[in-house]
Amino acid sequence: MTDVSERRRQTEGDSAGRDSANIKVVARPQSPARSGPAARSPAPADLLPIELSFATATYEQLEVRLDPALKTLWYFMKPTEAPSYTPDLLRDLSALRTRIQKLFERPTDEPPLLYLVNGSKQPNIFNLGGDLGYFADHIRSGDRAGLRRYALDCVDLVYSSSQSLDLPIFLISLVQGDALGGGFEAALASDIIIAERKAKFGLPEILFNLFPGMGAYSFLSRRLDPTRATKMIMSGRIYTADELHEMGLVDMVVEDGRGEEGVREYILRNSRKHAIQRTMRDVRRRVNPITHQELIDVVDLWVEAAMALEDADLRKIDRLRGAQAKRIEASL
Repeated sequence: MTDVSERRRQTEGDSAGRDSANIKVVARPQSPARSGPAARSPAPADLLPIELSFATATYEQLEVRLDPALKTLWYFMKPTEAPSYTPDLLRDLSALRTRIQKLFERPTDEPPLLYLVNGSKQPNIFNLGGDLGYFADHIRSGDRAGLRRYALDCVDLVYSSSQSLDLPIFLISLVQGDALGGGFEAALASDIIIAERKAKFGLPEILFNLFPGMGAYSFLSRRLDPTRATKMIMSGRIYTADELHEMGLVDMVVEDGRGEEGVREYILRNSRKHAIQRTMRDVRRRVNPITHQELIDVVDLWVEAAMALEDADLRKIDRLRGAQAKRIEASL
């Protein structure tokens, strides 16, 4: 996995760029390096204890903490701007995931982590999705290539999550507030969704004549079916955590304020089943796979639709962006 900035050095027409995306999309080989004289010599930084490996890392948009007893790494989005997938947040997420993947390259008999938990420090908001200001600016300026690069950076991270970073871990999304648009898509890409009862989920893109292009249809059509996936996307409806739990999209609903406690309870209850649950997950992926190329193809359709938006649609995006800003100010 390379930094998201690498994507920005690629040209739109460079087909090789699709395979050198900021998230590594090929299966990570099982480490021949863990035995024998050909083993990779760890760099000094790689020799730090796991606690120090993450304690010494700094991120502008994330808060990271480790629970060694549960072999769980928690990371919380802590945006300095809008609670959306801004280029800066994408960059921090890419750097964190690179660090996690490198951790698994260490010679060891036991996996250093079993669970990776993603949450948010923004009150009542998990993530509101794509960077609306970034969208509108690139559409108005006719910068198709820039918009596509941003969308591909989002898709690379979503795809990496959907494959558990090619590691023997489970990804848990802890949703304690609204997960809309790309925020909902990111949660759907994880293995497990645990939500507080107040959480809301939805795909509002239809309100400005667009569709969610970072994996929503791919994930929903497999977890539900194509008909219900289309209905959910076209309605723009907002769903409660309980409603999605009944549909099988949310795995566990806990009372407000008990999100982290609920995650720990889930891990304690299921850690002994980790191996068989991981095997069943791999069976599901084999039977009904989501490929990186599928997500890229959908992104290309999304870019075409976005670039065709009219002024009235862009004004709706501006109003939605303004409403988000007022909501954030009110929560401070």
